[in-house]
Amino acid sequence: MSSPSGRSKAPRAAAMDTQAPGAASPGTGKAPRRDPLDTRAGIAARIVLLVAYPLLAHVASLREDGRWSALALASLALLMLLGPVLRLRPWALLLLVATCGGLYWLAGSDYVWVLLLLLPVAFTGLVAWGFARTLGHGRVPLITRIVSALHARAGLPMTAALTRYGRGLTLAWALLLGALTAINLGLALFASPQWLVAIGSPPSLAISHAQWSWAANIACWGLIGVFCLIEYGIRQRRFPQQPYRHVGDFVRQMAQLGAPFWRDLLR
Repeated sequence: MSSPSGRSKAPRAAAMDTQAPGAASPGTGKAPRRDPLDTRAGIAARIVLLVAYPLLAHVASLREDGRWSALALASLALLMLLGPVLRLRPWALLLLVATCGGLYWLAGSDYVWVLLLLLPVAFTGLVAWGFARTLGHGRVPLITRIVSALHARAGLPMTAALTRYGRGLTLAWALLLGALTAINLGLALFASPQWLVAIGSPPSLAISHAQWSWAANIACWGLIGVFCLIEYGIRQRRFPQQPYRHVGDFVRQMAQLGAPFWRDLLR
């Protein structure tokens, strides 16, 4: 025969197991703290900083002003450290202050331009590698992981056709970003006359920082945007049953996958 205390423990345990996410924890009366990056303010901050960098870099190039270059690089540093900064991690706050101080010191030198010119090369190269490395044997292609997560949230199955499409799209992104990396590297070299002299090319082939920026910060990002829109249209025609209704809903659901998912995606 069960004791009265045994009967009272079971319902209590069941209640704890079925407690809704975000509800107050028993005994504490406090809801689990939400990751600042997953809040509306955190998402908005990421979008603003993501848009701010190429715009600030473009303004810096048009003005030939190292101070604007330093400001552009500082906005990128804040974007990369945004999560721990919002969580008020001391090391992140100190690193951000040190980075901004270093950029302020470099603002009047040519080194700040070297950083600005090489950043598009590093960014597209790293992301291209992130896509390409998931195509190896025994790995799940990056796009397939994202599609699987979106479908799992909506309770939709992953078909074989979707899996093949995810792999093909991952390869397409790797090739596109790899090509942009090569283009950005060439642009960076031609925007640095001292490099042209070092490799024996005439300085007359040099391009201005403004010309570099129109290509690296505007045209390249525009090409990526056009690729996204074309791919979205193809995907909607090939797979009309999707867990999202339109582009805005797709972006919202991508954001709702949460910071932990995106952190683990490229590991």
